Amino acid sequence: MTTQMIILNGGSSSGKSGIVRCLQAVLPDPWLAFGVDSFVDAVPARMQASDEGIEIAADGVVCVGADFRALEAAWMEGVVAMARAGARVVIDEVFLGGAASQKRWQKALGDLAVLWVGVRCERSVAAGREVARGDRVQGMASLQADVVHEGVIYDLEVDTTHTESLECARTIATHVS
Repeated sequence: MTTQMIILNGGSSSGKSGIVRCLQAVLPDPWLAFGVDSFVDAVPARMQASDEGIEIAADGVVCVGADFRALEAAWMEGVVAMARAGARVVIDEVFLGGAASQKRWQKALGDLAVLWVGVRCERSVAAGREVARGDRVQGMASLQADVVHEGVIYDLEVDTTHTESLECARTIATHVS
């Protein structure tokens, strides 16, 4: 079966976005890229600091509410609809709920052919990237480094601690059928 979607899961500042850009460059067919960050940016501002929306605490803890989950489910269905319509899609995700987050995607995906990729990075390296980026709450990368992978089943894992995004993308590309 032809891979229609690639879902990359990893903590904040683990290197997913860089891998996505490299995948778009190395894969022979065009792939659309979407990420949880762009989804969060699309959520109304009033939901970005509310119990029903999404809250990011000063220490990097992320909490989401029922309204956020409802919009997230609709977003997932929309992304899957694009893949079903023939677009190839790569997703940059952060499974805050580990296996439960993967199950939400699996529900939306149905029988769509997906390559599940875990993007790992040593906590200290991700934390250093987080500081260098300057656009993240400090502490988020460290908090998410391991929890996002708990109970998640992957087809492939890459580690960006000492491996460049392009090399990771090339490894992933060899698994795309």
